[in-house]
Amino acid sequence: MKKLLLPAAAATLALASFAYPFSSSPAAVPESLSLADPNTTDEVPQDHKLVIYQMMTRLFGNKVAANKPYGTVTENGVGKFNDINDTALQAIKKLGVSHVWYTGVLEHATMTDHSKAGGPGPDDADVVKGRAGSPYAIRDYYDIAPDLAVDVKNRKQEFDALVKRTHANGLKVIIDFIPNHVARSYASNAKPAGTIDLGGQDDKTKAFAPNNNFYYLPGKTLVVPKAGNPLAAALGPREDGKFNETPAKATGNDVFSEAPKVDDWYETVKLNYGVDYQSERKPYFSPVPDTWVKMRDILVYWAQKDVDGFRCDVAEMVPVEFWAYVIPEVKKVKPDIVFIGEAYNPKEYKTYLDKGRFDYLYDKVGLYDGLRRLMSGGGNTEDITRVWKEESRGFGSRMLRFLENHDEQRIASKDFAGDARTAIPAMTVSATLASGPVMIYFGQEVGEPANGSEGFSGIDGRTTIFDYWGVPEHQKWMNGGKFDGGKLDGGQKQLREFYSRLLNLTAGSDAIRRGKFYELQDANNLGKQYDQRIVYSYLRYTDKQKLLVVANFSKDKTLKPTIEIPKSALTIMGLDPTKFYTYTDLLNNAPATENLTLTLPPLSAYVFEINPKK
Repeated sequence: MKKLLLPAAAATLALASFAYPFSSSPAAVPESLSLADPNTTDEVPQDHKLVIYQMMTRLFGNKVAANKPYGTVTENGVGKFNDINDTALQAIKKLGVSHVWYTGVLEHATMTDHSKAGGPGPDDADVVKGRAGSPYAIRDYYDIAPDLAVDVKNRKQEFDALVKRTHANGLKVIIDFIPNHVARSYASNAKPAGTIDLGGQDDKTKAFAPNNNFYYLPGKTLVVPKAGNPLAAALGPREDGKFNETPAKATGNDVFSEAPKVDDWYETVKLNYGVDYQSERKPYFSPVPDTWVKMRDILVYWAQKDVDGFRCDVAEMVPVEFWAYVIPEVKKVKPDIVFIGEAYNPKEYKTYLDKGRFDYLYDKVGLYDGLRRLMSGGGNTEDITRVWKEESRGFGSRMLRFLENHDEQRIASKDFAGDARTAIPAMTVSATLASGPVMIYFGQEVGEPANGSEGFSGIDGRTTIFDYWGVPEHQKWMNGGKFDGGKLDGGQKQLREFYSRLLNLTAGSDAIRRGKFYELQDANNLGKQYDQRIVYSYLRYTDKQKLLVVANFSKDKTLKPTIEIPKSALTIMGLDPTKFYTYTDLLNNAPATENLTLTLPPLSAYVFEINPKK
């Protein structure tokens, strides 16, 4: 992999300087700014600055480096809950993280046989994607993936111990909730006594019934896609194209046919929330559908296991009325539990936040897509302006920002930017633009490029979620279980140090956590060295702290602009425009300067604290 070189930082400021006091109350700043000012909004920011570290749990602690395409768990290894020990959690905590999203902990369809160890046997390979299987094809909502346990029979206890260990290290726990679909083999062996399984009382003679848990195709038998081929030349257990499902059920991505295509979510079946899709989506929400009650019980079960939040898969594929019902129900049990919705339709964001009662939603098609275009050498900073001014106007504090997750391609992959350093300006904007959550994906902080073909996942710039695999650059940081970065090269160490500085600053800064926002593009668009297509700057401020953020997205241009802060902006920040100020770069640990004529190397970012000159 290419060496990673970051812009040189000047003299050091202790990270302790980032530990500003903060509260969740709105910023007490002058309100003299007209709401018509095009450089800001009237949103009163709320402190929602979660810093989330997502890990693909089965890959995180895996030390095996064999990486045989389509390899078995024995050949390629698998990470365990026990690998995520105190040392690992402290290293994550020191990165500035507040929450860990343990991806893929619920029992899901897999080709691996755990029956001799006291766990479930393998699924029919006709309806499993990859040897390890998709963590989004749930086989038992009430159980834990046996792959993740050292002692399969005690997998629930090992998960409970991980939750306690995470909390003991000052971190909170997020897990997946997959409400829209389940594996075709779904059957719960771990459900509480008296619980009726999904589909257990369905009338399978009806295509739709309000209290059925599934949708059926009476008289039809499922036809498995012939091109599925989950293990290439090898055959998985019972892989013969004859998986028996009669009557066939509707497929997870709203396919009401007995013959889903290979690109469909054919390994899953869609759950029925009381919407008759084949009759103009007519809703049947009163009385409360049976699926609503069953899913409420599942969420309450895990809330009582002391998890702190749920990342809700494809939340918009489930009616918003369900979320409006279930989220308050779960919060009766655990009031501070958080719900994060995977969402892709900006027109529905406000509905899912207000009516649906979500705490946070993905900001994928807005900020992520805009930053990706900039990072890939195209795009324009106007994409960023459009996000705060239009797309998430009024609720930016409730949008989760990120540059990587398990669904997206790695920044360092040839399919994305091809250079992990492009994250420097983009991640700075993601983390500091608003007061909402920010997330990174394990390995992102060391420039993992997701090279190679893992198996079912193929060569696609993503780290596989379907196969057993070792993640090479992450393994260098893991260093055989020391979690000290001992095998990273110099550029990777610098990259991880950047993430640590940024995330710790984000977590500790009063202005970032609860400050108002003022964009400086209009004030600087006539500057000779301020190329507003690739340079972006803004203010974040409260009564306690004033910050100036500047980012240069260019991969090859060094710019030397003089940043202009309008007198009106200084006034609304509570600063006297007639006085002089110093600017201390907190992000790069640089000493204070008295002027804003800056040198912006390619792929650089700065967070200046503004203070009166003494």
